[in-house]
Amino acid sequence: MPKLLNPERRTQAMLLVLMLVVFTSIADFMILMPLAPDLMHEMHIDTARFGFLVSAYSLAAGVASLLAASLADRFDRRRALLFCYAGLVLATLACSLATGFYSLLLARCLAGVFGGVIGSIIFAIVGDLIPPERRGWAMSWVMLGFSLSAVAGVPLGLFIAAHSNWRMPFVALSVMCVLIWIGAFYLLPAVKGHLSKGQPVQGMLTGYKELFADRNHWWACGVTALLTLSGFCVIPYIASTMVSNSGLSTHDLVYMYLLGGVATLFSRPVIGGLIDRHSPRRILAYLVLASFIPLILVTQTFSLSVGWQLLFSTLFFVFVSGRFIPATAMVTGATAPQMRGRLMAFNSATQNFASGLAALLAGLIMTQAADGRIINFDWVGYLSCIFGLAAIWMARKVKAVS
Repeated sequence: MPKLLNPERRTQAMLLVLMLVVFTSIADFMILMPLAPDLMHEMHIDTARFGFLVSAYSLAAGVASLLAASLADRFDRRRALLFCYAGLVLATLACSLATGFYSLLLARCLAGVFGGVIGSIIFAIVGDLIPPERRGWAMSWVMLGFSLSAVAGVPLGLFIAAHSNWRMPFVALSVMCVLIWIGAFYLLPAVKGHLSKGQPVQGMLTGYKELFADRNHWWACGVTALLTLSGFCVIPYIASTMVSNSGLSTHDLVYMYLLGGVATLFSRPVIGGLIDRHSPRRILAYLVLASFIPLILVTQTFSLSVGWQLLFSTLFFVFVSGRFIPATAMVTGATAPQMRGRLMAFNSATQNFASGLAALLAGLIMTQAADGRIINFDWVGYLSCIFGLAAIWMARKVKAVS
């Protein structure tokens, strides 16, 4: 990192780069879904195969995170991030060059392998370099990348595709990632404090054994898993139920993501500041309880105006996504530095698998009526709240270590 910058400026530059890496990695995951009509038409694939393309990313990310859990603490975190981000660039470019279903499926799997571990590396870097009293603030800024992907990533990708084809958003994203990679190369410091000198390199099974021997790690990852189950019971079906049950048009959905994303740009730093002034456990409990209001509202069928529906969805974005800021701060502080990379990688794996399980579970609960309405979405909302209450209980078990 350039020495011309003072320590505070260096920290801000580092967090900006990490936020942009999060933004592009999340955009890489999200961009495929709104491109479905053009992609399915050109490649002659049905909805089942397209669904497999989407799930392939999460499954590959989950497997990669499990493998990374035993390897993450063996390397300089800066080098690990640069390597994985370069792999994501190549996989994203491969998506634009795919000639058919199987080549695109392979490209999406590769994107999941590299993209799935990037988040855990980034949060481990923040946990290692940012002191606990500022960690909530740092986490909130890095996680603004999630908001930007909804505000700018998806709409920009759709705009590019509308004026060219479905391949060009992947090309544009690849070019953006290359520029950010160069910035990361020059602005990120080496992160080697977790490496133990003179100790033999552990095998994979030994690494897992050491990680799982601490019950605190299980509690921390359990909180993340329960919050993911709570959120992803509902998230995959909001758009479809808003259209089929509540009468929103597909054009209105653009405003739903835009307003929700903009709102989180302001709410995330506020939540981060609250975490630094109070305990993450307390802020998590408040956010989970507050999230029950939009969770119930968006899963009910109301004959209300578009404005009210957009208000409900915006509150959903703010509180449901905001819960992960204190949860992530808790996980990063629940272990010693020499095991933080492994814990964050395993935590990422639990998130990926829990999101898939939640979507499957909600799909089994709901049915579709002859007129297209989705039935039993309200029961999914109640189940989501139960998972949230369980997360509050489990968070009480997590102890702060570093």
